[in-house]
Amino acid sequence: MTCKVNIHEKPKLYNPILIEGLPGIGFVANIAALHLIHELKGTLFAEIASASFQDLAVTTETGGTRSPITELYYCKRRNGGRDLIIWYGNTQALTTFGQYELCGRVLDIVEELGCRFIITLGGFKIDETKEIPQIYCAATDHETLNEALKLGAKIMVGQIFGVAGILLGIGRLRGFKGFSLLVETLGMYPDANATRHVLLALNKFLDLDINLSRLEMAAEKTKRLLETFGLVSSSVEEKKEEQPFRWFV
Repeated sequence: MTCKVNIHEKPKLYNPILIEGLPGIGFVANIAALHLIHELKGTLFAEIASASFQDLAVTTETGGTRSPITELYYCKRRNGGRDLIIWYGNTQALTTFGQYELCGRVLDIVEELGCRFIITLGGFKIDETKEIPQIYCAATDHETLNEALKLGAKIMVGQIFGVAGILLGIGRLRGFKGFSLLVETLGMYPDANATRHVLLALNKFLDLDINLSRLEMAAEKTKRLLETFGLVSSSVEEKKEEQPFRWFV
């Protein structure tokens, strides 16, 4: 097995948009994806495992196991808006080949469902906390970039590592349009405040009207899950140390 896909359902969706929500800097995308799934009552329809994921399984209190995995959920919009596909998971791939293969397989799946637009999320690491963090953006084309800039984002200059960057790059080569939103964060713990500002931008772009009052719950659940995989630490001292995951975005 290099990349195993288990599809439970092939939903019929209206002009869907893919939103990427895998772990990265500040775990912004992870928290945002989990909150969207809860608030929009997302339905799991596909699971993807890869030989490039971490080589472990975490045991549960009931004697079961939890493995590194990514999942695809669909959210049907009841107000006539575009349906959403949310890519959520507890890991990214740990090799370059694995990252590209993973992104390619996900694009294969969503393309079959009529998706031609991608939004990737992530954190932009800074050294000092800001009450109102700046959001940066990059896009597949000038027209889409202008849409992201209207959300109050500034143009990102530099590199976007991991799935948030690869998915956008591969997507552009395959004819997808989309943009990435990267919000300022200290980066080494689940940042609910940074996530709030990204979700406010998504609310505006997609007309979602998402309730953000329960966002802290999504952040805490994300923290507990990531602790079991060793991606974050409950120790204050260890939080200060730079973590070695190069797929951080």
